[in-house]
Amino acid sequence: MGTSPENLLTVIDVGSSKTCVLVGESVDGALRYRGHGIADSRGTRKGAIVDLEKATASIHRAVEEAEKVAGATVDHAVVTVGGPLIRGLNSRGGLNLGSRPREITREDVRQASERARSVVLPVDREMMHLLPQEYIVDQQSSIRDPLGMVGTKLEVSVHIVTAGKSSTQNVVTAANRAGIQVDDTIFEGLASAECTLKPDERELGVCLLDIGAGSTDLIVYFEGAVAHTGVVPIGGDHFTNDVAVGLRTPLIEAEKIKRLFGNAVVTNVPEGNEIEVPAVGERPSRLMPQRLLSEILEPRARELFEYVRDNLRQGGVLEALGAGTVLTGGAARLAGLGAIAESVLRCPPRIGRPVAIAKMPAALAEPEFATAVGSLMYLNRSRVARTGPGQMGLKEKIKSLFQSA
Repeated sequence: MGTSPENLLTVIDVGSSKTCVLVGESVDGALRYRGHGIADSRGTRKGAIVDLEKATASIHRAVEEAEKVAGATVDHAVVTVGGPLIRGLNSRGGLNLGSRPREITREDVRQASERARSVVLPVDREMMHLLPQEYIVDQQSSIRDPLGMVGTKLEVSVHIVTAGKSSTQNVVTAANRAGIQVDDTIFEGLASAECTLKPDERELGVCLLDIGAGSTDLIVYFEGAVAHTGVVPIGGDHFTNDVAVGLRTPLIEAEKIKRLFGNAVVTNVPEGNEIEVPAVGERPSRLMPQRLLSEILEPRARELFEYVRDNLRQGGVLEALGAGTVLTGGAARLAGLGAIAESVLRCPPRIGRPVAIAKMPAALAEPEFATAVGSLMYLNRSRVARTGPGQMGLKEKIKSLFQSA
């Protein structure tokens, strides 16, 4: 295989259950699918790498598979980062433009954003994203695009996504050891939102919950901007472990049973239904009530959304979800989960599936691939913003300032 062309884009999503490498091609800003590879994740737990050698091997296997399908060498990539060490915070900065009103320039916007990002972070944390919320010109708020406006003072409100330095560096190191140079990192929740949320949802207020195997990333949009981000330390593996313990069955069988027969609402399961449950060791399988499975799953589902509710309340955005919630990630497939979400959060849910990229296989248009597909779309949009300023509108130019920060 030859050298990777300049218009080739690659993302690596290292999850707790699977490692996915997705390759796309950007031609004149248009993105199309080239190939992907999937490998079982090894050496990761609860969204963090715990065994570098095993994680490196998983990335290497997924990269090799993606290279075969894409017909190109992968040596550069963007990696996704999530897990319990993600934190979000809001900040504001600004500058005086002079005693007399004058036109706001691109440099003014840059300086205001630099002041907004000048927050003191703990030594073990680093900034991943600086996301604009609104601009304020002479106390006039809710401005999306201040370029060309006239005023004496410019302020900007931003949302900052931070991550633990060690957890981020471990993912980068694993990719490096697999022969991949990491160009950037993307917060998993932001990536999933890129390909699942609709513009009107972002305006009205929506919470996207990316329910992975080890944890749940959440991101809230309100009035078109990111208002809150966070992570809840419960994911699909917690449901599986509960089933394995409750039904006394191996983890592999517990995962199969959860997917085939699981329902997060006990009353949705007819009382007479029975399922075959393999036993641990050489013991024979048993027939057990399907409702027993739901009695195990429902308390964990309620706990998950109670954690989410508390996180949203602490962030001051619980009452801002006019468009409800969007559930994505592999664990979002659990039947009845939406009903529990609506019961606890008091707003309507829907399942979030990624918007298809040109030539993308239908198998990737599922919730568990939202992070990978969204990362590729986010990467392409960021590249277009950096390389094609002459073709961008003012709003896109402003966003490019933050994405390249």
